[in-house]
Amino acid sequence: MEIHIDLTGTRGHRDAIYRQLRAAILAGRIRPGEALPPTRELAQRLAVSRTTVSAAYDRLTAEGFLAGRVGAGTFVTASPASPEPVPDVPGVRPLPEWDAVPRPPAPFAPAPEFDFRPGVPDLSLFPFDTWRRLVTQRLRAGQADLMTYGDPQGHAELRTEIARHAGVSRDVRASAAQVVVTAGAQQTTDLVARVLLRDGDLAAVEDPGYPPPRLVLGARGVRVAPVPVDASGIVVDAIPAGTRLVYVTPSHQYPLGLAMSLDRRLELLGWAERNDAVLVEDDYDTEFRYTGRPLEPLHSLDSRGRVVYVGSFSKVLSPALRLGFLIAPPSLVPALVKARYLTDWHAPNVEQAALAAFMAEGGFARHVRRMRKVYRARHEILSAVLARDFADFLTPLPSTAGLHLSAVASADCGPLVRAARRRGVRLYSLGDFGVGERRHGLVFGYGAVTAERIEPGLARLRALADEGVA
Repeated sequence: MEIHIDLTGTRGHRDAIYRQLRAAILAGRIRPGEALPPTRELAQRLAVSRTTVSAAYDRLTAEGFLAGRVGAGTFVTASPASPEPVPDVPGVRPLPEWDAVPRPPAPFAPAPEFDFRPGVPDLSLFPFDTWRRLVTQRLRAGQADLMTYGDPQGHAELRTEIARHAGVSRDVRASAAQVVVTAGAQQTTDLVARVLLRDGDLAAVEDPGYPPPRLVLGARGVRVAPVPVDASGIVVDAIPAGTRLVYVTPSHQYPLGLAMSLDRRLELLGWAERNDAVLVEDDYDTEFRYTGRPLEPLHSLDSRGRVVYVGSFSKVLSPALRLGFLIAPPSLVPALVKARYLTDWHAPNVEQAALAAFMAEGGFARHVRRMRKVYRARHEILSAVLARDFADFLTPLPSTAGLHLSAVASADCGPLVRAARRRGVRLYSLGDFGVGERRHGLVFGYGAVTAERIEPGLARLRALADEGVA
């Protein structure tokens, strides 16, 4: 173990060693069960006598901080005192805009009993065996290029597979040269803002909408305008003059689940051309469409290079992979690659290579088909139970795709959501996604809850509603 002890300017070396080791143990920097260096080794490193180090160890042992094991060494025991508090000093303050950014959500440990969070896939059905094989093959091949700095634009084979997949599944006509591998929609928004927007520029987001892009833009010093959404999609006439970027989810609006009409798509594209603006199109979970033909993306209708198309593997495979992509007009790609390089250089090479192989051998397409059937069954069960048991205060919104379903209500559902969380039912209020006028209702995800658990979970929610907490 490497322990930092500073004897600069000290006279009583024994006391200095004792105090610094004691402070490290109390602060948790040296944990119970960890072995300290042998007295001879530490004495040589500190250029003091072995007797000095032994005396410090003996004092700590007498106070219960250390224990010796014959033939094994000296180990830290459970700390007999509470950790020393961190001094309350002012310190350096961040920019004020960061005060408005909420804390990242804490991981659920253990997971809620009934998990209706939106946007969470069923990780129990992740193709672990196949993924393990692909990653192991890449590592056993001994490809040195996978273990060094990679291409900021992304692994070449993965970009080729992404371009092919987007073309086949979504009619997105683009070459691998237009693809940039990212960590997902949030990083894409950040990259586009870096290369197109200055402090004080104006961007627009859907209201209600996906919160992270709004927070990303605001943290970059961009003014963010919430724009209302109606049955046809974002209300183009309500986009403020001077807006330089619009973030939209046209194929499956988040969180309402509605699809933007063709007329509204054409209207939005015309607006972007007239106002020299960029549209960031998040096509986040359209692999899971259950009825009707797939809707044509904005990117496929764009003939003027105004759309940055965004995709992610978080909902299809796993959010832990942190792999997504953007498809940009050729004019933007060089700047976006530079921004990616300056931000975090590139995504993990081994995971990119494994995903490229997974897509090339057809595993990705098979996984999507499998999960589409699973999620369709859950969507049908959820819709049926809501229609049967919640018709008195919830009206489900039409939705034929994705991993969640929203329902509107006539009253604030915040108290019901908070009560449900205390009783092991995790879901969100529709108001959690609004900026201006908050809509009342609930958002039910069905990616992380099995078909067998949907009805019992909703029964518990119904019982809470009957108790009058809604």
